[in-house]
Amino acid sequence: LQKLIHLLQATDDPLIQEQALITLSNSAAFSVNQDIIRNLDGLSVIGGMLSDCLPKVTEKALNALNNLSMNIKNQEEIQVYITHVCRSVESAPLNSDLQLAGLRLLTNMSVTNDYHQKMIDSIPCFLHLLSEGTERTQIQVLKVLVNLSANPAMTRHLLRAQV
Repeated sequence: LQKLIHLLQATDDPLIQEQALITLSNSAAFSVNQDIIRNLDGLSVIGGMLSDCLPKVTEKALNALNNLSMNIKNQEEIQVYITHVCRSVESAPLNSDLQLAGLRLLTNMSVTNDYHQKMIDSIPCFLHLLSEGTERTQIQVLKVLVNLSANPAMTRHLLRAQV
């Protein structure tokens, strides 16, 4: 895991980056690896890949963070990327794999009420995706909206959202 994280930092080759991110994402299926990746500063390295201009690299970074977000301590670090992820979801091509990867991460990050406030500005986008997206996109958006609606503090924001 340490070598993969160092490889991500050292290379500019998008194919190597994608493969390293896929491997880290698969490794994150095991809770012990989630802690190891966090302790090796892997979350910030992977989070840094969210700004990559190649959508495939960004998508793989989102998938890795999604798997890593199953851990509360990891969520505490990943939450700094929520606003960026929301912007990525808004600017990604409709129904793209990149958009779905961002929505999956937001679904996990919205399971608890801790980070809902960071998603308020994206509610109009979520509602737009609900009406314009394919079934896959709609299902993923609904998961985020259901999580947000479980928080009474979000009621006003959900009902006042301009679509």
